[in-house]
Amino acid sequence: MIGQRENASGAHFAFTDRWGGVSAAPYEELNLGGAVGDDAAAVTTNRELAAKSLGLDPGRVVWMNQVHGADVAVVDGPWGSAVDIPSVDAIVTTGRGLALAVLTADCVPVLLADPVAGVAAAAHAGRPGMVAGVVPAAVKAMIELGADPARIVARTGPAVCGRCYEVPEAMRADVAAVEPTAYAETSWGTPAVDVSAGVHSQLERLGVHDREQSPVCTLESRDHFSYRRDRTTGRLAGYVWLD
Repeated sequence: MIGQRENASGAHFAFTDRWGGVSAAPYEELNLGGAVGDDAAAVTTNRELAAKSLGLDPGRVVWMNQVHGADVAVVDGPWGSAVDIPSVDAIVTTGRGLALAVLTADCVPVLLADPVAGVAAAAHAGRPGMVAGVVPAAVKAMIELGADPARIVARTGPAVCGRCYEVPEAMRADVAAVEPTAYAETSWGTPAVDVSAGVHSQLERLGVHDREQSPVCTLESRDHFSYRRDRTTGRLAGYVWLD
């Protein structure tokens, strides 16, 4: 259920795999995405199972309506209802014990925390979001709340790797014009984009040096959901929270 979990000086990071939930095929098993066609009751149960496995109150997990942009919302508690959830790709909080969640199925889930300042953030960085600067926008919002980039701990989760994320040559050129380190080539020799590499380069330039990247490629791993591989599929989640 929880493929990766880490605690760092009062900051907690976790990434799910696809197992341990109740969803039926093609969303089996632990689909946490509520807008992919899965049964709503199954998604609710899965979110409860995942939260409880992390020792979290499911009602204290904050989700986003992700739109591949660079907008950021600062939150101090759960949304009042589903209609209150904003269309953003990063959320930031100073709320202790409030878990921030990001959904992915090939895009890069980015979890950030400054445990000293008590600021945490979660960002959804697909190719468009990385190019638009969603991660720098999230870090900027954290700094405005008192975070110091030198103290920020950054963890990126399972995502499609540069060896598998094939794109047209013109698209690779456009991405590389913004973030040169995202320029990549597939294992079969065609143009590709490495979004994780681009995200980590952005964080490095911002002064965030405590970083780790998951080695898991979602397209290659059958333990993880991949939109590029399966199209109709579930969503993984990354969670970050502070004691």
